[in-house]
Amino acid sequence: MQRMTTGENSPNTHRGTDGDTDRLSDHGLREARADLEAAERRIAGEIDPGARAMFVAVAVLVLLGSFTLPHAGAANGWEVLSFASDATAESIALPSRIFTWLALGFGAVASILALVTRKWFLAWAAAAGSAVSIIFGLLTVWSRQTLPVDSAASGPGIGLFLGWLAVMVLTFHWVRVAWSRTSAQLAAEAELRRVAEEDDRRGMFGGHLK
Repeated sequence: MQRMTTGENSPNTHRGTDGDTDRLSDHGLREARADLEAAERRIAGEIDPGARAMFVAVAVLVLLGSFTLPHAGAANGWEVLSFASDATAESIALPSRIFTWLALGFGAVASILALVTRKWFLAWAAAAGSAVSIIFGLLTVWSRQTLPVDSAASGPGIGLFLGWLAVMVLTFHWVRVAWSRTSAQLAAEAELRRVAEEDDRRGMFGGHLK
């Protein structure tokens, strides 16, 4: 009597099951790769300041408030920016004007835009511009403290020191935020390369088995 061979013991059935498993595994790898690529694109253009957003916002408010306070004698920050008569009377030098423009443009405006849009390049712009303004803030303070003996101009005011401190705080926090985003992107790129290499190996071995 001829023994009937059941479907459970059929070699073709095993090959079909293995093929389905391989297809499911390949589909899972493709989905993981697509998810990682989407995450990398998202990380590449956006930042997540987290709790630092509050410190940045406070530092921006302090910086803007410092422009209403004296930078030198009776001249406040806004008067330094607008070349007002009080600023002219205080013999405001070029470093002071550069500092106020950099602090306003990068420390205040770029910081606000980076917080609102969460764009990575704006965070780096705020960090770099604020860092440069620190240098000009130092030059401004030094120039106000080394006036000629016969000069009637005043030394550095409280507004100048407060604005200088604010851009220091902004530089610190924006560098940390931008660098944290860069680290996350590098990790995502490494994971994407790992998944891509695994996908390529499976495709190469699958081609040999066929």
